[in-house]
Amino acid sequence: MSMTTSGDGIGGRKVLQKVKPYVALVLIQFGFGTMYVITEATLKRGVNHYVLVVYRNAIAAAVMAPFAIWFERKTIPKITMVIFLKIVGLSILEPVFDQNFYYMGSKLTSASFAAALYNILPALTFILALFLRIEKLDIRRRQGQAKVIGTLVTVAGTALIILYKGPTVEFFGSKNRAHRGTSAVDFSKSQTVDWLKGTFTLLLSCLSWSFYLILQSNTLRSLPAELSVTTLMCTVGAAMNAVIALVMERGSMINPWIIGWDMRLFTAIYSGVICTGVAYYVCGMVIREKGPVFVTAFNPLCMIITAFMGSIILGEELTLGRIIGATIIVVGLYFLIWGKSKDYRTSSNIKDIDSQKLPTFACINEGSTHDGTSDASVSVHKISITKNLCPST
Repeated sequence: MSMTTSGDGIGGRKVLQKVKPYVALVLIQFGFGTMYVITEATLKRGVNHYVLVVYRNAIAAAVMAPFAIWFERKTIPKITMVIFLKIVGLSILEPVFDQNFYYMGSKLTSASFAAALYNILPALTFILALFLRIEKLDIRRRQGQAKVIGTLVTVAGTALIILYKGPTVEFFGSKNRAHRGTSAVDFSKSQTVDWLKGTFTLLLSCLSWSFYLILQSNTLRSLPAELSVTTLMCTVGAAMNAVIALVMERGSMINPWIIGWDMRLFTAIYSGVICTGVAYYVCGMVIREKGPVFVTAFNPLCMIITAFMGSIILGEELTLGRIIGATIIVVGLYFLIWGKSKDYRTSSNIKDIDSQKLPTFACINEGSTHDGTSDASVSVHKISITKNLCPST
């Protein structure tokens, strides 16, 4: 009875260990979807995005630092100059480039458009990983062909989102958007330039995020301490963004650093704690186990959440082109993820086979020499578990 209970406990822990990365990334996508909507609302009210990035990373560093000190103070390896330069690189790619480019692009377009465009991230990360020889591609195998097809289909869907809008699609909660949002006709006449600028900056944000995921995977192999890496990266990122904000906002008549007890403060705290501190830590843990491409596989969920909340809360329009393009991206994305899962299973099977190699045993066999004296000779045999007897001489 106790053995059965013990076995069930071990089995339950194994299932929990397998499910944990999926649950964590799903919750992170809910967090990102909410952040996209509240950030969009805050930016539309004139909040300076350079200052918002500073507050976001400063809050994240302040929240994560106590956990890093408490849990990793005894286990963290020595931080060498190479590791420090990697952390600086992470800070430039994510808190500086990715966050600023995203806020600029989102402000010029919309939260739902940004979330839909971000679905190109898995394909982009795969291409970069392939170029940097982190990812392997065997075009003769089915998983290799699936990854190539998925990448091409994802790029085609992204192009459709950018180039084709189509009619507006109405659904629950979106009937009054004409009073709050911008119509497709008005957009096509007066905001085309801003929309193209926003699209370009969002693509730069995706590129920065892809490089960040790849560099983070490499950094965590050198410094396997996710909490400390997150804290250091946010601290350096906050300092860099503070310098950028001071330069960009010099001579401003209104002090952009002043925020009150309103939506601006909530946006800074929420994005700092959930979407910077917690998200970086969780993504780092999953990257160490599953790799950077796997982390990006859950982006379509964020797109759905953002589109629904953006239409109801912000009155954003959903166009037919965006829906079709996003659907194509999801199809291509899961071709890519299917190929990745096959690679992961293959590597796991290889590890299992290696772990089941036959052990080597030394068997001592006593015999007699020609002069009648006893002689002990040692012979080494590789034997299976079922044949556990040493052969006699």
